[in-house]
Amino acid sequence: MQFKKITIITGEYGSGKTNLAVNLAYAMKEHGTTAIVDIDTVNPYFRTADFRDELTENGIDVITPDFANSNLDLPVLNFDIERIIRSHDHTVIDVGGSDAGAFALGRYQHVIEKYAGDYDMLYVYNMYRTTEVSAEETVTLLHEIEMACRMKVTGLVNNPNLGAETTAAIVENASGFSDDIVKLTGLPVKFRCIPENLVPSEGDFTVKRKVKLIWE
Repeated sequence: MQFKKITIITGEYGSGKTNLAVNLAYAMKEHGTTAIVDIDTVNPYFRTADFRDELTENGIDVITPDFANSNLDLPVLNFDIERIIRSHDHTVIDVGGSDAGAFALGRYQHVIEKYAGDYDMLYVYNMYRTTEVSAEETVTLLHEIEMACRMKVTGLVNNPNLGAETTAAIVENASGFSDDIVKLTGLPVKFRCIPENLVPSEGDFTVKRKVKLIWE
């Protein structure tokens, strides 16, 4: 898989975007210096900051809001994202789910668009997310996120899984849902995520399960 200089990960709550962001950072590290930036100011449960020590030990720079993982829980975005992008071969940006989370990305829209043609803004969806939604509702949220951050999604990521219970049949069963989203948006599926215990097909990206569900 080829990676652009900037990869923005957004999507619905429960879609697995943070787990994907961490996996992408590991994959990108094989091709050059890599940073992962957490601008999820909304979701208190799954944050890139939770993996700071592991990522740092593996040579990946981790940039998170002030107070992430503290009792204050009042994240402040005070980092120089332009310097971060410029000083790394690859930068992954993990954005909060929903339009509310995407407002934080809008703050950096003028910086990211300087790299037109060398960034991807990927929308992650999971047919099996905890709150059931239709393809139409999924696309509505995609457009709300675009409006909030004033940037356009460039590609889709189909991430069908039920955590540790994911099987090949579960992954394949989500194909129709993904096809509906493609038809509604006209966007390409950049790749499909599959767990490491399954054999990948062309267009699949194997992910290790880093993030655990709240009840696990």
